[in-house]
Amino acid sequence: MERTMRMVLPFTKLRSALAGALLAATALVAPAEAQQAQRPIRLVLNVGLQVLDPIAGPSFVTRNFAYMVFDTLVSMDSQGRFRPQMLDNWRTSDDGLTWTFTLRDGLEFSDGAPVTAEDCVASLRRWGQRDSLGRRLMAATQEMRVVDAKTFVLQLSRPFGLVLEALGKPSVQVPFIMPARIAANTPPTTPVTEVVGSGPFLFLRDQWIPGERTVFVRNPRYRPRDEPADGLAGGKVPRAERVEFINMGDPGLRAAAIQAGEVDYLEYAPIDYIRNFQRNRNLVLSRARGGAEIAGGLSINHRQPPFDNVQVRRAVQQIMSRADIIAAEGVPPEFSQPDCQSVYVCGTFYASETGTEPMRTTSIERARELLRQSGYNGERVVFLQPGDSALINPIGLVMIDRLRQAGFNLDVQTSDWSSHASRWIQHRPLDQGGWSLIPVIYTGFDLGNPLTNPGIGYNCTGNQPWGYCNEAMTPVIERFEREANAERRREIAGELQRMSIEQANFPISGQFASAAVWRAELRGVIDFGFPVMWNLERAAR
Repeated sequence: MERTMRMVLPFTKLRSALAGALLAATALVAPAEAQQAQRPIRLVLNVGLQVLDPIAGPSFVTRNFAYMVFDTLVSMDSQGRFRPQMLDNWRTSDDGLTWTFTLRDGLEFSDGAPVTAEDCVASLRRWGQRDSLGRRLMAATQEMRVVDAKTFVLQLSRPFGLVLEALGKPSVQVPFIMPARIAANTPPTTPVTEVVGSGPFLFLRDQWIPGERTVFVRNPRYRPRDEPADGLAGGKVPRAERVEFINMGDPGLRAAAIQAGEVDYLEYAPIDYIRNFQRNRNLVLSRARGGAEIAGGLSINHRQPPFDNVQVRRAVQQIMSRADIIAAEGVPPEFSQPDCQSVYVCGTFYASETGTEPMRTTSIERARELLRQSGYNGERVVFLQPGDSALINPIGLVMIDRLRQAGFNLDVQTSDWSSHASRWIQHRPLDQGGWSLIPVIYTGFDLGNPLTNPGIGYNCTGNQPWGYCNEAMTPVIERFEREANAERRREIAGELQRMSIEQANFPISGQFASAAVWRAELRGVIDFGFPVMWNLERAAR
């Protein structure tokens, strides 16, 4: 037997005052003839786009870019269910070891070539060398083989209970499909030089200003699914003729621009302006919660001293006063959860209090004592501070202050996120441009599953920046992988959470919602937790 699934106040004066700055910085002031319903939809990203490859670049901005130009085999809908996207169907054998996937008819890449099963296999193999969940899926795979142009088989060597969760992974790093000629010939740590996808929009490379502006137009070759759009699933209809991603580093400028109608959508609403936005009938704030919420944390380089010492890492964990760090963001009370201690993000399936005792009461005094016990002797700690990120910069500043109070000898190096991100993924000594600590943020989509959680999923893989390896965690992860029953997986996830906190793999600094905001005249907005540009259009005035 086989089972088959188918599936506020007028801003006239403010606008006038800022018009020159907007024009000079981002060329946002449109000519009079562009003031139509079809003028470009402009999205302001949290940081500028530098890396175009969603497999090589583990950042939200690259993920946002990739959803415009690439597509996925499986997608998550608004209820967290996994549904066919590029696929027409999948079939599983009774023992769950053989998965047969069939593509939809008529799929094409932007260069005119048809999407084939060979492209899917090559793309999954490349992704599976890089992503935490992908690596584990590949480790459980005996082979992937092409049956014909539209069909391929994933043959498991042992039970793996999260095949669809892997293929439908919604956030970094997503298994987007590329042509085999690119995926098979580009190492996963090397960014691709040619952007060819089968997604709803086309990337205009000749108009790209790295870190400043990215331009897309509708992809005439794209064939959306017939069913309505639902989260990341369903019909991805590109209704806007042109979309622009732009970078505006100053939060006040962002707030002024969206209130004046110079931009249409902010990936993250500047927190200091949320109350004003709530009173402005021309603006809409995102209501997505749970997996869409954010948790800040501190990425630790386990590979080199002093953080190869667990006592030093536990000292870092003790400086994480969630209430103080979230307060630095200025988040209104209804947007924050300072009492959440789960590494999975409260409001997601695997969230629990198991093993969270070390995080329930944190203190500088305890951090100092742990440092003393560790033998730390004032070794230099390179702290990479992303000064251009409106979300990361405030929490990083609090971390810096508390780390210094605890006794760490910090060398704070402030730059833009993209520059730091390129250093983050390198394994270099400190005197050769290496790093020790970097504040980061993740969504519940990234943190919500042990195999995608950065404090668990990369254990002993030698992959990504983290470098941690707890041998005792490995068999527990393997049990989680094999378990098909969701409730039993939840119990194992709690055990993994306890082990991750014990080793201070990835100290969490607090959970909050950083709402997106968009102009009320936009229609078809999908409130998913990060910007989705298909199905989106501006109402005619």
